[in-house]
Formats: sequence, structure tokens, C-alpha cells
Amino acid sequence: MTSTTATDRPPRSRLSRLLRELWFQVVLAAVLGIAVGLVAPGFGEELKPLNDWFVALVKMIVIPVVFCVVTTGIAAMDNLRKAGRIGGKAIGYFLVLSLVSMLIGLVVANIFHPGTGLDVDPSTLRAEDVPKAATEHATFTGFVSSLIPTSLLGAITGDAILSALMVSIVFGVALNMAGEDGAPLTRGIKALSVVVFRIVGWVMRLAPLGTFGALATVVATYGAESLKQLAYLIILFTATCVVYILVVLGAIMRACRMSLFALMRFLKAELLVALSTCSSEAVLPQLVRKLETLGIGRPVVGIVIPSGFSFNLDGSAVYLTMASMFLAQAMGIDLSWQQQLVMVGVMMLTSKGTAGIAGGAFIVLASTVTAVGHIPLAALSLIVGVDRILNEGRVFINVLGNAVAAIVIGRWEKDFDAEQAHSVLHPDKDRMPPPPAALDTTKVGADS
Repeated sequence: MTSTTATDRPPRSRLSRLLRELWFQVVLAAVLGIAVGLVAPGFGEELKPLNDWFVALVKMIVIPVVFCVVTTGIAAMDNLRKAGRIGGKAIGYFLVLSLVSMLIGLVVANIFHPGTGLDVDPSTLRAEDVPKAATEHATFTGFVSSLIPTSLLGAITGDAILSALMVSIVFGVALNMAGEDGAPLTRGIKALSVVVFRIVGWVMRLAPLGTFGALATVVATYGAESLKQLAYLIILFTATCVVYILVVLGAIMRACRMSLFALMRFLKAELLVALSTCSSEAVLPQLVRKLETLGIGRPVVGIVIPSGFSFNLDGSAVYLTMASMFLAQAMGIDLSWQQQLVMVGVMMLTSKGTAGIAGGAFIVLASTVTAVGHIPLAALSLIVGVDRILNEGRVFINVLGNAVAAIVIGRWEKDFDAEQAHSVLHPDKDRMPPPPAALDTTKVGADS
């Protein structure tokens, strides 16, 4: 009798475990959201607040997470030079990857010509269709000014990640230099981080609701008919994102002797949430926690991830060059290679000037179009309708690329536990007994 009940239970237990998994709940919510958007578009458009509320709840907790992780990580360092070293390496890595991403988008657009054949008449374009936010260009001085908060506590209670990161670094350095006098405050912040991450867990349980509302709204708003004209651009950009993930990020992970697919499985819930909500910030707190679990040191995670979500936007970089070339080709404008490279240089500057701004990629595109002067600003109205859909690919690569960046900098700094990462990414392999041939060599004491 016990054997029959044992055979009956596993399927039910596996199904119940699957239903409790966040990533599965997100997938289920995505399918339901798409169905609602197709069957009842009017009702689907009314579900937008679900996604807005979820993203707002996450943004509520992002700054406390950044403050706790960065401050305690730097306060615990034996050598403060390490913080500067991590930051310098991270910025260098971000710049190289951004340039590579932009050049890839440029090459793809020149080979496949997504905008050729549209033959858009500039007189038919309406500049008022371009969002006002896209015409408010950021300047370098304005960017630097945004880093400086009005008060010390104001940065921690506000919603600007970069200013919060700067204050957290300064606060952590001060605690480190204070030594024993600052120890009680350091312990208090560590205790606060435990509470903060518990709240993060509660908020992430609401991710399926945000996913449901986001996809129902997108499908209801755009539908299939309105996307026919721009389908080629969407398909080409999606394919480029896939190739970028497999080739560029895959090569980086192989150089780190790790599996990209294993990392994607480990972060599947976060990647699905980012893909459906089109918000990097929606997964930042949980991503920080998971990368620490992976064996990356807290100082590395605390500096690389918050700064990466403002500077290491690889998906946005691919989008910028592809979208610019699409607009030029649609308007019948032939840009020389020299003009295209100048455009890339302008994008490298303007993309850092809008770091951390919501919808930053579209604003960078507008800034570049205006600065270069070859494409009329009103041309942005051609893609403003599908920018939300293109944003899904941008955000997915941004999240995965920043996770890879943390691994790279962690290994570079020798602040990465490879054995812990292997046990986390490949739990099944650790449970398997070693093959007979390996039993004779275990006493040799190889470190690998």
C-alpha cells in the first residue's frame, strides 16, 4: 500500500512545487495577460495600473537595498583602495561593452537595412507625436548636478540611484575609517539589510500581477495590425539581441569558465520579470541578493550592479544604433561611415548623461538625432509606438549583462567563490557520485 501511494504522490508534489516557483507564476501570468489583451482589449488597457503599482513598490525598496549593500560592503573592507579599483574596472568594462554593442547594432542595420523601402515623406511626420521627455536633452553639467543630493538623508529617501550610490560609497568609506567608533552603526545597517531583503521577498511575490497587467496592456494597446509596418525592425532587433547574448555574453562567460545557460536558469525569475515589466529596477534588489548567493563578494556586487544599471546598458546600446539607422533609411537619408561613427561617439556621451532616467534610451536617441542633425526630430514618431516592445529586448540584455559584469569583475578582483558558484548553478551534478575512475585520484589533492 505504501508503494502505491509513493507512486501517486510525485506528480502532484512536482506540480505543487512548480506552482510555488516564482518564474513559473510569471510565465503563467504572461500567458494569461496576452490572452486577455487579445480577447478583451478594452479590459486589458485598464490593467496598466497593476504593472505601475508593482514597479512603484520595487522602486520603493531599491534605494534602501543599494545603501545597505554598498555601505556594509565598503565598511567591511580591509583596504579602501579595493573600492576604487572595483569602480575603475567596472567603468572600463562598461565602456568597452557599450562600444561593442553599438557597433554590432550598426553593422546589423547596414547589412539588413530595416528601414529601406518605407520612403517616408518628412512633411507627413508630426513632431507633436514625440513625447516631451524626449526633447528635454540632458547635459553633462546637469548629469553631474544630479549626482549631488540636496541632503545626505535626501539621497537615501529619494529615487535617484546614482546619487544614492555616491552617498552610500561616501558613508561606507567614513564608517571604514571610523573603525571601532563606527562599528555599532555598521552592525545596525547590517541588521537593517536583513529587514530590507525580507521586504524585497514580499514585493517579488507580486511580480506575477505586474507581469499580467503589463502584457495585457501592451497586447491590447498595439495588437497585431498596428505592428505590421514595423514588424521587420522588431524581428531584426530581437534576433540581434539573441545573437548578442549567445555570442558576446556567451564568450565572456566561457572565458570565466562558466555556463551562460546555467546563469540564465539561475536568474530565470528575474529575467522573466524584467522582460515582462520592461523595468530593470524591478529586479535590482533580488538580483543583488542572488549574485551574493552565487559567491560574488558584497563589495563587488554593491558597486557593479547599481552603477551597471545606469552605465552598462548593452541592450540599449544595440537599440540606439539600429533605431538611428532605421530612421535614416526610412527617410531616405544615406549616412556615410564617418557620419555613423560620429553618431556612435555622440551616443557614447549622451547615454552617460541620461543614466538612470526612465525611458533613457529614447531620450538618448532624441539627443543624438538633434546633435548630429542628419535626421529630423519628428522622425522619432515612426518608432515611438513600438518603443515599449523594443524595450523588452533592451531590458533583458541589460539585466543579464550586468549579472555577467559582476561575475567578470568578481573574478578579476579575486572576490569570487568559483566552487560556491558551481554548486549553486549545477546542484544536480554535486549530488551525483563521482565516476569510478575519479575515485583513485581524489587523494592526489588537486585544487581544481
